[in-house]
Amino acid sequence: MDKITDLKKIIIKTLDTNKAQDIISIDLKDKSSMADFMIIASGTSSRHIQSLSEQVLEKFKDNGIQESKIEGKDSNEWKLVDGIDLIVHIFHPEKRKFYELEKMWSELIPKEKLII
Repeated sequence: MDKITDLKKIIIKTLDTNKAQDIISIDLKDKSSMADFMIIASGTSSRHIQSLSEQVLEKFKDNGIQESKIEGKDSNEWKLVDGIDLIVHIFHPEKRKFYELEKMWSELIPKEKLII
């Protein structure tokens, strides 16, 4: 297996071990050039979301992605941990339902729309 797939498994295991809910992984390889994979999970409270994002950041850094960072530091309902080829969104369940990232990124996107 390649490094990014192994890292994806590590991140999913970290989220699961720390009680993240509804963890899903979306393959972005043929949909976007911004990353290879997106992981989406829910936290139960603002503290839980913050803790999960910090643990994911630590796993990225432990695995050689030193330029990784957390976006949404001031938000209590959403965090994005940018692992370059692997992006992790951690939402409060209500915000997750509002944004529907799973629906948006899981659908097949015609190649013409990718260029935009």
